[in-house]
Order: sequence, then structure tokens, then C-alpha cells
Amino acid sequence: MSGTIHTATDQVKGTVPQPYHLVDPSIWPLIGATAAMVTFTGIILAAHLHEFVVLTIGGVLDVMVMFFWWRDVIREARTPGLHKVVTQMGLRYGMALFISSEVMFFVSFFWNYFNYFFFPDKMGTAFAPVWPPQGITTIDPFAIPLFNTMVLLLSGTTISWAHHALLEGDQKNLVRGLGITILLGLAFLCGQLWEYTHSPFPFYHGGIYPSSFFIATGFHGAHVIIGTLFLIVCFFRARAGQFTPERHFGFEAAAWYWHFVDVVWLFLFVCIYYLGRSAITAG
Repeated sequence: MSGTIHTATDQVKGTVPQPYHLVDPSIWPLIGATAAMVTFTGIILAAHLHEFVVLTIGGVLDVMVMFFWWRDVIREARTPGLHKVVTQMGLRYGMALFISSEVMFFVSFFWNYFNYFFFPDKMGTAFAPVWPPQGITTIDPFAIPLFNTMVLLLSGTTISWAHHALLEGDQKNLVRGLGITILLGLAFLCGQLWEYTHSPFPFYHGGIYPSSFFIATGFHGAHVIIGTLFLIVCFFRARAGQFTPERHFGFEAAAWYWHFVDVVWLFLFVCIYYLGRSAITAG
């Protein structure tokens, strides 16, 4: 290649002598990073000052970036001859590594939680070192959390149903399975919203336990929102007939991500909801 950098446009023109390619220059990664910064700033302002303007702006920017960035990615994926076999393998490795990084992201939350679960004396409070701390009434794991668990487990089966339908060329059941999975994702989010608005402990100024609880379950809820949007995009692409049994990595990536969300919730349910409640009973 003599040091020459070839972009996706060059490959479409047939001027690239190898199966690799670099994507065309895009402004969306920069805007996406800015939107993320605005969103996290908005979360801080909403939690401490009850100011939601910055958070709303960040949310609008996030949706805008996802729409236009996904549009460009889909356009690239549908360009004939652009994604060679090596590129498709790279996409799969990239998605697997991304999910692995997300796993470690949640490991940090569990590490924080179990740090105080097993060593409550580290809280440094004037009360007896117990976990959850004295004065905290935990959420009943067999109420809304159990409902949400059943919803997510069911959604894992419906997305698998849609995947098998896709492999068999059954577009009708592909669309149907995706639609049901999206509805289940929305049902989960409604359950979590109800749980948050009826929580027996406050979102802010509540100490270590509420902070640990809301950061772990809240970020999971954010991942459910992202996963649901991912599935909605796949739903409309499936209706447009853009997936085939041979080429459907966009759907596959969404399914992997959704199964990851399922598994993380099971750990949250057992470790934070159930074990937290059991710790109080044992105490």
C-alpha cells in the first residue's frame, strides 16, 4: 500500500487491493463524546440541584447522535462489496470486546457493593456496622424486581425466537419476535420507573446504600434503554427486509447486547435485591 490510507469510499470504487478498510471521516464520534459529557453533567445537576435542563439537552443530543450515526453505519453496511469477510470478523470481535468492557464496567459496581456488604465497618458511621445501614428499608425483591426479572428472561427467549426465524428466512416471525422483545423492554423500564418513584430511600442525600443501589440499577436501566433503541432500529430494518440469513450482523450485535443486559440483571437481582434483603433478615 506504500503508506497510502484507503477509506470506505475508495473500496467501493474498487481501488483498494486488500480486504481491510477505514471508515470515512465522521463528526459523530466527537459530537457523541460531547453529548455524553453534557448528559453526565446533567445527571449530577439533577441529582444535587433538581435542575433537569442540562440533562434534557444531553438526552436530545444523545438521540440525535444515535440516529445520524446509525444511519451512516447502516448505509455503509448495505453498500455492496464494502464489508469483506475479514471486516465482518473484525466487527464481531469488536462487539465482543465492547461487551467485555461493559462487563468490567458493572464489575466495578458489584465490587463497590460487596466492599460494604462484607465489610460494613468501612462505612465509618456512628451506628453499628451493618449492611444495609441502619434506617434503610430495602425494596422487596419478590415484588417489582421479580416482575422485572421475569420480563427480561422472557425477552431473552423472544429475541432468540426472532434470531432463529431470521436464520430460517422467516421474516414474519422475525418482526414479530423483535416487536414483542421491544414491548418487554418497555415493560421493564416502566417497572423500574415505578420502583424508583416509590423507593423507600431517597435518590440523593441517602448515604452509601442508596448511592450503590441507584448507580448499579440506574446504569443497567440506561443499558436497557440503549438496547431497546437498538432493537427498534433492527425492527424497522427487518420490516424493510434489510436482514438476510447470510448478512445480519446488525441484528446479531443487538441480540448479543440484549442477552448481556439479561445476565447483568440476574446478578443485580440476586446480589443487590435478594442478598440485601437477606442481610437484614439475618441481622
